[in-house]
Amino acid sequence: MNTDPLARLRSAAAIREAAGLRRALRPRTPDHDGLIDLASNDYLGLSRDGRLVVAAMEATGRWGTGSTGSRLVTGTTTLHAELEERLAAFAHARRALVFSSGYLANLAAVATLGAGGLVVSDEGNHASIIDACRLSRARVAVTPHKDVEAVEKALANRAEEHALVVTDAVFSVDGDLAPIADLYTAAVRHGALLVVDEAHSLGVVGEGGRGAVYDAGLADAPTVVRTVTLSKSLGSQGGAVLGASEVVDALIDTGRSFIFDTGLAPSAVAAALAALDIVGDHPDLPRQARHNASALARAAGDRGLLTTDPAAAVVPVVLGPPHVALSAAAVFAEHGVRAGCFRPPSVPTGRSCLRLTARANLSSDDLAVIGHALTAVAEMKVNV
Repeated sequence: MNTDPLARLRSAAAIREAAGLRRALRPRTPDHDGLIDLASNDYLGLSRDGRLVVAAMEATGRWGTGSTGSRLVTGTTTLHAELEERLAAFAHARRALVFSSGYLANLAAVATLGAGGLVVSDEGNHASIIDACRLSRARVAVTPHKDVEAVEKALANRAEEHALVVTDAVFSVDGDLAPIADLYTAAVRHGALLVVDEAHSLGVVGEGGRGAVYDAGLADAPTVVRTVTLSKSLGSQGGAVLGASEVVDALIDTGRSFIFDTGLAPSAVAAALAALDIVGDHPDLPRQARHNASALARAAGDRGLLTTDPAAAVVPVVLGPPHVALSAAAVFAEHGVRAGCFRPPSVPTGRSCLRLTARANLSSDDLAVIGHALTAVAEMKVNV
């Protein structure tokens, strides 16, 4: 019998260290340590916008620092109700339900709606969806990336009475777009709900940033459920589920990550409302974020680096082994740019990458600096 219960943790940490998979928290300064930010999800550059800051401060002065309880007790304010109405109107959804994070919104939507049935999940889905599938206690069929035929087959061969198809809209690392219209057709044909995680598409994809489901012409489809986050394009914190009244009612009645979680702080609610105002007044912001993402992808491709054509703001630069990605992130920092460094289990083995996230407010000078950093990474990779 092992008398030291921490020994296995030390051993596992040593193995991760040797594989280049150790992680560390690195506190940053308010200005990202003087680096150009290509690592955050602040796609529209709103997280430091004065209008959001003032809205959050005013809400804190009026409501206090926290929501004081779960949504079903004291954690629902009139601000929360206003945000739900505004989110639904913005995305052309029937109703919205606000959570304290997008992760919890996914847990509630998939675990609640998929419980006891079949959940068909794309292999590239975010970890929050994977965890939600496990919590659902449903039978889970993981299908190859964006393979609609495999989804059809899983639905057609099921014995379960009900089924759920779940996909990211824009995949969080590769930045590609799911075949939403085709998945919807397959789901309808087999009597299944379609859940689409719009975390990386709301505020970036579609007319005025209304998202990929809206762009596919499915915003009002009653059997499509959307999950969104308020912490990316909207520069705040929190998440929401958008869908039919039956869906929202079910989550209020039975969604564990809704019922037992403290409500979103009023300051974050107010900031998200201010962000919706800005996006409504400046519908060019999503287009600018996509334009800058395309510029980053072209710059990487022109230097011989492996990337993809971005559907939204996420641009991966695939480098292979974890230690190469770590070295590339260090080179970026030396050139004045902060980039995300993604390694297994965030990405498959052999596909460690820099994850560059474009922002609507990147300047031409910023793009020039980033170009120099990409050149340095390309030269580094040749010499590895």
